Amino acid sequence: MINFIFMLTHADSTIDDALDYVEDVANTGLQYIGFKDVGATPQRQRAIAHAARDAGLATMLEVVSTTREAEIDSVRAALDAGVDWVLGGTQPDAVLPLLAGSAVKYCPFPGRVVGHPSILEGSIDEIAKSAAALTARPGVFGLDLLAYRHQSANIEELTRAVVHASSGPVIAAGSVVREEQIALLASAGAWGFTIGSAIFDGLLPGAPDVATQVRHVLSIAETS
Repeated sequence: MINFIFMLTHADSTIDDALDYVEDVANTGLQYIGFKDVGATPQRQRAIAHAARDAGLATMLEVVSTTREAEIDSVRAALDAGVDWVLGGTQPDAVLPLLAGSAVKYCPFPGRVVGHPSILEGSIDEIAKSAAALTARPGVFGLDLLAYRHQSANIEELTRAVVHASSGPVIAAGSVVREEQIALLASAGAWGFTIGSAIFDGLLPGAPDVATQVRHVLSIAETS
């Protein structure tokens, strides 16, 4: 089994009507829901997190901002919103002091991440070394791996290498749209994966209904 995190996002940005979907997907058996720092003000992030918590869902905020200052602001907003996990980001030196003493599970990006939408660069060996170094740091719970955002690496080899190097769970984020991708990530040892855009684009069985697509992905995840 692999864990599915449904992202209320499209093209690496939180959708405008994210709140409208929380209650519907909470009735699917979903456990984890996420959104991004880009596309949602701190006030909207807080509203989404509170609605999700009231619906019994664990919340994840993924940081995709591209500057140190914006990442700091995003993590402060995540703490204010009361999310359970902070995913992504590339500035652990700046972020870890902010999260110290909190119960937030922090899973930054390993490797070299550039641009928005985010792209992963570097060799498999370099990314695995980054994974090992990050998860050796106190306060780093796991990793947010942009496996399918790498333009040239063998995704299975990349995921296995990062899982092997990491001392915490690995979440594969971005560009998952097919059942075989989920199966590959599960077989490579990933703890979880995210899907957002593919569901809002109606690319999965059950489309265009969002909750039906979420149920379909959950059924795949449970048997992978």
